[in-house]
Amino acid sequence: MCTVVIRVPDSADQPTRVLAIRDEDPQRPWNPLGRWWPEPHEGVVGVRDVRAGGAWLAAEPSTGRLAVLLNRADESARPESELVSRGGIVLDSVAGRSPTGDPRTHGFNLVEVDGAHARVLTWDGAALRAVELEPGTHMIAHDDVDDSGTPRIARWLPEFQVAGPATDGPWWTPWLGVLERSAALPPTDDSAIIRDNRPYGYPTLSLLACVASVTAHDVDVHYGELTRPGEWGGLELA
Repeated sequence: MCTVVIRVPDSADQPTRVLAIRDEDPQRPWNPLGRWWPEPHEGVVGVRDVRAGGAWLAAEPSTGRLAVLLNRADESARPESELVSRGGIVLDSVAGRSPTGDPRTHGFNLVEVDGAHARVLTWDGAALRAVELEPGTHMIAHDDVDDSGTPRIARWLPEFQVAGPATDGPWWTPWLGVLERSAALPPTDDSAIIRDNRPYGYPTLSLLACVASVTAHDVDVHYGELTRPGEWGGLELA
């Protein structure tokens, strides 16, 4: 399952910082960070899912919006024939259309950033909830925000909270340092962030990461892929 670390600023004139690590089946094709969508999303930059056409992470720089989707287990009894891809939710979100009511998808955690404001919309197949993020550093995976019952959050959130942003060089350097230290754990460890989820019944491994700095008038996003899925060999973000 994917992991997001987000730092919400104390003041609206400071940027919101995001680190997102994507876990996915390596056999499911994707397009790297770019402008892949025509009208009405032609200004959007993001990581595109080739099969369904939606996005895992997307940003609309001109409006200062960013969204990233994490899968979550759900309780829905809907048949698969009635469900649609979750990727369209991300594109709608950065266009200012957040999910409402009873989404026709599997469960998700949707991280939404609008300038200095951030929240997580959680859909478990039964209820859609919104969690407003207070100033500070938070961590989201496949359950609730800052969930101490999620081993990787319990282990690494305190380190992300005290790390960076850097004042010299790329702001994300201290967070990548935490990510590198976390990778000393085997990728099958419950506390690992760089993951191999196959022993748990999912065909997904950590594949790539994005970092973003979001203000009211801009989103600066950088992208990098792991050399080998589920293994740390450094991460070059461009």
